[in-house]
Amino acid sequence: MPVLAVENLSVGMTGRSGGLVPVLENLSFTLDKGKTIALVGESGCGKSMTALAIMGLLAEGFVVTGGRILLDGEDLLTARPKRLRSLRGDAMSMVFQEPMTALNPLYTVGDQIAEVLYYHRRLSRKDAAEQAVEFLKAVQIPAAAQRAKAYPHQMSGGMRQRVMIAMALACKPKLLIADEPTTALDVTVQAQIFDLLAKLQDETETAIVLITHDLGAVAELADDIAVLYAGRCIETGPAKELAASPRHPYTSGLLGCVPHLTVGVAKPAQWHDLGEIPGMVPSLGQRGPDCAFLARCANATDVCRSRPQPPLGAIAPGHTVSCWRAQEIAA
Repeated sequence: MPVLAVENLSVGMTGRSGGLVPVLENLSFTLDKGKTIALVGESGCGKSMTALAIMGLLAEGFVVTGGRILLDGEDLLTARPKRLRSLRGDAMSMVFQEPMTALNPLYTVGDQIAEVLYYHRRLSRKDAAEQAVEFLKAVQIPAAAQRAKAYPHQMSGGMRQRVMIAMALACKPKLLIADEPTTALDVTVQAQIFDLLAKLQDETETAIVLITHDLGAVAELADDIAVLYAGRCIETGPAKELAASPRHPYTSGLLGCVPHLTVGVAKPAQWHDLGEIPGMVPSLGQRGPDCAFLARCANATDVCRSRPQPPLGAIAPGHTVSCWRAQEIAA
């Protein structure tokens, strides 16, 4: 049984006229113990909305309109609020996108980690505080005992992100959702955070949902990738295969936006020109039954314009894509 199974998840937003505007449409994926799936796409594609739906933290005005979210076989969408509170921070946890706003500025970081252990593990205040220091050491924060007494504003962005990871992993959850865990961090710290997540996953076998817009950054870290666009999943597959042989034009465009350096034997190393995806993700309310990427796609034909967007179809074992021209697009 997978740790997490998202089945045909749909989320709507209450519109000005009172109706529901689709935000997520029929999203499905599974995640096994000790594995990582990366949800990839531009801002506005539904990645964070998926995470909030899983955690039961949708804002007012957003509602799940269909599907199931199973954590170890338990449907989170039918769980009572008290049950969800007991699961959050324990069986499932989340590293939020901006640690400066996610951490409470009025409490020390040590107290915030200890609170998780006090609430879910029923440790004494003293034992919880000692364990908080150990978790700060586990995420490689130097002088952990002193840093535990610091407030969030007294720490760098990279350290705050490590504190968030320590807090999320304190109860050794079955599922960890990391929403853009390296936002606004320099590339060196980004690499350290990804390495840290991989190391801690090896030790705890936690299943990780990694949310990012950077397809290149997760090609090595993730086991599987699901590419989201305009609230729909348009391509899924093993990370290495999908990165090497994308079949949806949007996935190819995302890969083309990743800087890469070619080192030649007979000529100096040179940077390739960055690719560009013209246009923008369609806003809510502007998404019809046709392919949401149609207006930005250079490969669109009359077939694409005359038919609704196709469902995900298998083109290789474990590799699915939602595109009428998937079989024609060269790997």
